[in-house]
Amino acid sequence: MRASIGTIVGKAVEICKLVPLLPVVVAAAVPLALLWDWRPWGAAAPWGQLGLWGMSPNPSVGQWVVIVLVVYTVVDTLLGMIDDLRHGQVGIDLLAIMAILSTLCVGEYWAAWAVTLMIASGEAIEGYAQSAAEGSLTALMQAAPRVAHVVALPGVGAGAAAGGSAAGDRADRAEGDEQGFRHVTAGAAGSLARSVGFALDPDGSGAAAASGANHFRTVPVEDVAVGDALVVLPGETVPVDGTLLSGSATLDLSNINGEPLPREVFAGARVMSGAINGSTTLTMRAAKPAAESQYQHILELVAGARESRPAVVKTADRLAVPFTVLSLIIAGLAWWFAGTPTRFAQVLVLATPCPLLIAAPVAYVAGTGRLAKAGVLIKTQDVLERLGRVTHVFFDKTGTLTVKQPQVVRVEMLPGAPTQLDGDHVLMLAGVVEGYSVHILSKGIAKAGAQAMGRLRERFDDGQRACPEFVAGDGRRGSGDAAGIDGLSLRDYPVVRNIHEESGHGVAGEVNGHDVRVGRLSFANAAADGFQPVTGAAAAGAATPSRDNAAIRTRFGMLQPDEMASYVSVDGVLVARIVLRDVPRVDAKAAVGRLRALGVRALTMLTGDKKASAKVIAGEVGIDDVRAELFPEDKVEAVRAAGDEPGFRGARNSRAVTMMVGDGVNDAPVLAAADLGVAMTDGTSTAASESAQIVIMNDSISAVPLSIAIARRTRRVMLQAVLLGLALAVVGMVAAAFDLIPVVVGAFLQEGIDVVSILWALTAVLDRD
Repeated sequence: MRASIGTIVGKAVEICKLVPLLPVVVAAAVPLALLWDWRPWGAAAPWGQLGLWGMSPNPSVGQWVVIVLVVYTVVDTLLGMIDDLRHGQVGIDLLAIMAILSTLCVGEYWAAWAVTLMIASGEAIEGYAQSAAEGSLTALMQAAPRVAHVVALPGVGAGAAAGGSAAGDRADRAEGDEQGFRHVTAGAAGSLARSVGFALDPDGSGAAAASGANHFRTVPVEDVAVGDALVVLPGETVPVDGTLLSGSATLDLSNINGEPLPREVFAGARVMSGAINGSTTLTMRAAKPAAESQYQHILELVAGARESRPAVVKTADRLAVPFTVLSLIIAGLAWWFAGTPTRFAQVLVLATPCPLLIAAPVAYVAGTGRLAKAGVLIKTQDVLERLGRVTHVFFDKTGTLTVKQPQVVRVEMLPGAPTQLDGDHVLMLAGVVEGYSVHILSKGIAKAGAQAMGRLRERFDDGQRACPEFVAGDGRRGSGDAAGIDGLSLRDYPVVRNIHEESGHGVAGEVNGHDVRVGRLSFANAAADGFQPVTGAAAAGAATPSRDNAAIRTRFGMLQPDEMASYVSVDGVLVARIVLRDVPRVDAKAAVGRLRALGVRALTMLTGDKKASAKVIAGEVGIDDVRAELFPEDKVEAVRAAGDEPGFRGARNSRAVTMMVGDGVNDAPVLAAADLGVAMTDGTSTAASESAQIVIMNDSISAVPLSIAIARRTRRVMLQAVLLGLALAVVGMVAAAFDLIPVVVGAFLQEGIDVVSILWALTAVLDRD
């Protein structure tokens, strides 16, 4: 109970700080009620008579309080209108000014106080609505790192990374003996040992880091220099982009890409600003200044979206002008027919343009916040408006509709090969050596190899063996003997030696005593000295090594148009090939189906890949229009040509709204050419996002239809809020014109209309998509 009361009081204090006039207006009701008839100066005021229509010629003290409030409110509102006009916004608060002055002139002091209260509380409601709508955006801004802990140990930091400073070198030489060696005391040796352990932390436990945690200075994040060694304490935000020095660290990337689970990274990995450190202290080396780091790019997108005003909101501002004219016409006619100025005031207190001036922008800010919560950032709110009118979506293939690297789909053992290995053994061995390669296929094989190693360990723990004579050692027992390989089940990591890679051919190495070669057929089928094996038939002149390779390919069988293969030999014997292909993202087909359900019928794949491969992927995800073997300029031309198609739902005098979804640097030209460029990233790269208006931070293609659905719902909610508010206001004005609503009641009713309209606009932030 006490906690609830404290929360209510706290929010009330925040509102009062936001709108200082509000508590003053509320407090003014006391003297207005108690001092309504008190005139200490007597029946005749020393300043003369004020009589104006129904206004009292000699106002009391309580009534003077209202007059002062009205004058202050009018002046403040006029200054606000002038400021809005300077910033290009149509500040139509004229109705509020006329309403408050008209109630004062006809002697309706309580109504004037009520209108003043409504203006002050309206500002408070607007502030609350904006705050609620910007909740997700504000959370991103508040999570920005502000300070960093720079290591202040000898030999650690930017100077150490650069080889030390000249001043430090001179000092060292001055302290050295005549042979030039520096005298090292026990204390200095201990400090040096701590600094080395602190920087390297080889076991990743954080103990070394903790031992040096007192040897840093805290500085503003803007003061961090490239090369500085930094300490990030448990639970703190990584201040700048850098490289991990600790053995390992666990990072929460949810602020960057919405990834729900923490990610474990190891020494040498890139560490991004905005990530939240786990339960152990980590050390890192700054690679970029704060202004160029990843989180700063995110904040720039958020700030741009929050400050922009979409065209539909600008239109709503302009519509406030004819609404004002309509309100004045109704009020003037009511005065003319009734013959009393009070009727004019009765109508104007109900004339509220707030559904146009407040509800419309609140809805769009709420929609922007909803997108941010879903991991989608937009550069301006105009993007949100166009997003709801998309008619044609173009997709890049590789990395967008498919995963970023080719994946292993199967292992084919060479028929007749003298080996006891199975597919998991081959994958495990190949994955170990491919882990040291930089080839495009290496990551897919390394990933499949790690999974195969897990299956082998499970199989070993269950008592299954590839052959009965299991030996836990490394010994070679013949070509591709599974016994020594199964011994890996007792190891945390395989023993790897002599890794070497021949660019464009393959990678070779020794894994637990077995020679493993992975790559092209000519590379894998070669002996250690690089020469191809010569079969008996070849020795007799019946065949050549190249024909021998062709025969091997025939024994394996034909690959599909979208498949590629790496061949594997173990201990000099070709045993298998690993088949890989571009694999569609798990949610790609569902995302395409959702787009069709949203009415986006024109879906096209643009790719530089071969047509046969592209058609296979397009068929799997459900796209019919495939344009393959394109250069970047061909993609740009295709998108521009689509811009001449009919507009949304065949609307007259409108053109198609095109969207291009891509993920790489080569997509930048076509992203810029489309009406809406969408860059998909996991938060670790901003290459494609430089040319895009929309950035998907969680690398999920399902965010494409979700963002369109959010944009359409935002526009629908905005229109509902505006039309509902204006309809209620018009009905109220007509009723007041017929004297059905007293002026004081009308003032409070007008505030109720504003609240209903704004709260309806706020529903755009709800997750209903």
